[in-house]
Amino acid sequence: MPLMYRLFLLTTLLVTVAQSLMAQITKRPRDYGIRFGVLPTGPLNAITDVAGVLVGQTTLKQGQTIRTGVTAILPHAGNLFQQKSPAAIYIGNGFGKLTGYSQIDELGTLETPIILTNTLSVPTAADAVIDYTLSQKGNEQVRSVNTVVGETNDGFLNDIRGRHVTKQHVLDALQQAKNGPVEEGNVGAGTGTVCFGFKGGIGTASRKLPASLGSYTVGALVQTNFGGVLKISGVPVGVELGRYSFKENLDGSCMMIILTDAPLDARNLKRLAKRAFMGLAQTGGIASNGSGDYVIAVSTAYTIPHETASSFDEQKVLRNDNVSPLFMAAIEATEEAIINSLFAAQTLSGDQNHRVEQLPVDKVVELLKKAGQVH
Repeated sequence: MPLMYRLFLLTTLLVTVAQSLMAQITKRPRDYGIRFGVLPTGPLNAITDVAGVLVGQTTLKQGQTIRTGVTAILPHAGNLFQQKSPAAIYIGNGFGKLTGYSQIDELGTLETPIILTNTLSVPTAADAVIDYTLSQKGNEQVRSVNTVVGETNDGFLNDIRGRHVTKQHVLDALQQAKNGPVEEGNVGAGTGTVCFGFKGGIGTASRKLPASLGSYTVGALVQTNFGGVLKISGVPVGVELGRYSFKENLDGSCMMIILTDAPLDARNLKRLAKRAFMGLAQTGGIASNGSGDYVIAVSTAYTIPHETASSFDEQKVLRNDNVSPLFMAAIEATEEAIINSLFAAQTLSGDQNHRVEQLPVDKVVELLKKAGQVH
């Protein structure tokens, strides 16, 4: 057998093995037959099922102590300052460092990408987003930027006091932002997080409403770093595994980002955001005293120009009577995104030799089978 042909076969074998291993690593709950709610998912079961939405991530895993990163979410690929998106924020528990809340609450618009990172890197991330916005063509006269940066505290696994996230890391996440599949688990802003006493991370999911309800898509992306009594499809998994709050010291936060192509104004986006918090509750999260639990909801159905010759903004938006299916979609997508983050996350060691084990997926699946929740 010629040497080149043998090398080709070996390379093919290695690629096949690598793909097989990746498939095992990235197996999601639905691959085990676990279902959440009743609504169908989008094609990717990700926030990027909402057309035009982009996600970029920078992951920092360096030495034995740096376990952190950045996740960027963009409602559209254009100039977000010049073409703002309708938005709202709901605070489930306010022990957090979210920037940009008051202006969104006042005006109902988002004018920058949404950045997620660790607690002590919020100022750096905000500075990077200012650079990003001021540098965009068309923003040469901009004198004020409302940056939106959310966080969770990854200081158990990460040397958070070292403040290792730089402006370039944030800019890299923005520049790499794309549509398509979204990596989950120990990536981006979820690199060093802990959830329900297990390794947390980034998770995402989506729901697609049937044509009779408008064919709208709702997508969720979460950064999970909180405690409670883990439930999956209603099964008290945390109790069965002997891992839950007040048995151990499990505190923390959760950032939840909701995007939809439904034409909602800021008022109904805030109502949608509230329902996402119900999705967190479905997983057993308790929004503890030390938890910063925020939902940012954004519509991609239309944009609001920064400057216009008209004195009026005229948009058709859904009536109150037509938003209930979207509420259900937000609950289901958020719940599944949180569980997806746990299934994707892997055991990780970090700062001060701390170690957090991944969710024992095989045990969890067996528990769900016994409860009749695997189909």
